Amino acid sequence: MYDASTLFAPDGPLASAIPGFCARPQQIEMAQKIAEAIRANRVLVAEAGTGTGKTFAYLVPALMSGGKVIVSTGTKTLQDQLFNRDLPTVRAALKVPVSIALLKGRANYVCHYHLERNERDGRFQTPQDAADLRAISRFARITHTGDKAECTDVREDSAAWIAATSTRDNCLGQECPQVKECFVMQARRTAMEADVVVVNHHLFFADVMLRDEGMGELLPACNTVIFDEAHQLPETASLFFGETVSTSQVLELARDTRSEGLAGARDCIALIDETRVVEKAARDLRLVFGMETSRLAVAQAKEKEGFDAAVAAMADALEDLETVLDTQAERSEGLANCLRRVQEMRERLGRWTSPDEKDLIRWVEVFSQSLALNATPLHVSDVFRRQLENQPRAWVFASATLAVGNDFGHYCRELGLAWMDPPPETAVWGSPFDYAQQALLYAPQGMPEPNSPNFTETVARTALPLIRAARGRTFVLCTSLRAMRRVHELIVEGLAQAGETLPVLLQGEGSRTELLDRFRKLGNAVLVASQSFWEGVDVPGDALSLVVIDKLPFAPPDDPVLAARVEHMQKQGLSPFIHHQLPRAVINMKQGAGRLIRTERDRGVLCICDPRMIEKSYGKVVWRSLPPMRRTRVESEAVAFLETLPPPRSAD
Repeated sequence: MYDASTLFAPDGPLASAIPGFCARPQQIEMAQKIAEAIRANRVLVAEAGTGTGKTFAYLVPALMSGGKVIVSTGTKTLQDQLFNRDLPTVRAALKVPVSIALLKGRANYVCHYHLERNERDGRFQTPQDAADLRAISRFARITHTGDKAECTDVREDSAAWIAATSTRDNCLGQECPQVKECFVMQARRTAMEADVVVVNHHLFFADVMLRDEGMGELLPACNTVIFDEAHQLPETASLFFGETVSTSQVLELARDTRSEGLAGARDCIALIDETRVVEKAARDLRLVFGMETSRLAVAQAKEKEGFDAAVAAMADALEDLETVLDTQAERSEGLANCLRRVQEMRERLGRWTSPDEKDLIRWVEVFSQSLALNATPLHVSDVFRRQLENQPRAWVFASATLAVGNDFGHYCRELGLAWMDPPPETAVWGSPFDYAQQALLYAPQGMPEPNSPNFTETVARTALPLIRAARGRTFVLCTSLRAMRRVHELIVEGLAQAGETLPVLLQGEGSRTELLDRFRKLGNAVLVASQSFWEGVDVPGDALSLVVIDKLPFAPPDDPVLAARVEHMQKQGLSPFIHHQLPRAVINMKQGAGRLIRTERDRGVLCICDPRMIEKSYGKVVWRSLPPMRRTRVESEAVAFLETLPPPRSAD
């Protein structure tokens, strides 16, 4: 048994090996608690405020445990950071002979089979796609891992990656002629042999459901599972414990079938014809909803003229494609795989149109270019708890935002942890930052109700003097894309009228990574963004000194999944608002507010424009869950605080 205080001590191995390392009491306590959970095969749910150093707090006991450990993160960015930086650093400091591996979903690895086939076919939308595929081909010849993150010559969102990677659906598995060179299989073998394996939540749940992404062999062999960014688990679990049939999946199946047909059954004209019919049926289904994007319950979707007929037409087209494929499948592994895919897709579509599972929420999501027919479980608690009770091992859930105050009831109920025997241990470690000195929480007076017509305009008007006082260096976080676009427009106009030349960035103008890089380099920018920037975004230092949030982040009441869960809770005699909507909003708000202060030296203002935080009784639950900043309702005090901050460094 080791003592965390010794390892984290000022003269300990971490301090000796890592420049600038400084342990905090919260970090030592958390590491000790995790070590105890690992030894006793217990479940621990832990909230650790920003600056606690939770990554080292779980890596140290993980590496010292002597067993096999899976660390699951919320994002591929954090996954790469853990594997490339944090794990090697801690391992070297502790001098432990621990092997580590990184395992991602198959879409992150170059697929030799699909790369060669699509390079040979030469069908590309643009010259840039063709150039990107050539660059990927060069990368495939020199890489040891095949991980697309290492191919810096090609943008992560390039369309060429679709042609150079496989999916669970179109992978040929052991039947692939190039299985011996497969990067996915290589990554799995390495992960099987490693002591510590870094995955992400999507891969973890994909395996739990599909036993297809390498975790099927890993999980039974592991002693400990650690979830970082664990607040994302309920949402991710809902996604993977459900089913989806999307028009993009159907189009991909049609394209792959046509490609395999041209390679292995060129004489079967009927096969090519049927793929065209399937493509038209998928596009026609999407066109039922015109230009709109939305999330709809089944009943709402069925009110749309032509919806039922378009779903039936797509089902018929898939049936006809299966009939022809059945006559050609023996001619190649690729065609046999397409037959399996169309059969599975028809089964999922059949379950969606004629459900026999009452605890599924059926709904439709309409995107700008595609449409998805979704079936989401009403709750994931039972199926998730079965994973935990399967065999003895330690489970650690860690995040900066899990509790409402010190209460983990909402989180534990969502994942089924509340009914475990013995119940999970829970712990909260607050941030070591001096929020009273470093930050100010500003709740503007005179704000209209959030549903009033002039609310968005008032938010922009409220933000402008603060932005000018901060000399840029601002995140404006909105709860809807419509509000985001309007606030951006008004801030640009307001700054121009005031003669200010600050750069104003908008989510969607580039990838999240590109926008953050620009924001950091400019040093005096304003970024107006929506939900995807509320968490997982780290801008320490002077580049960010002001965070403006328009509304408390309640999910829209007409969201089909929320509406179904609200109805279910009402039937159980529970208050959906108290037991679900408010806790979710608090956790999301804590994430958004957490963007502001990232280090001991950061200073800034958090401005929350929603008057409900002050005027409604439940608003106290929100602001009491936020870090203990000084509070004000006076604009001049917020402006004065910002004006005392050091000037931004000149933009690059």
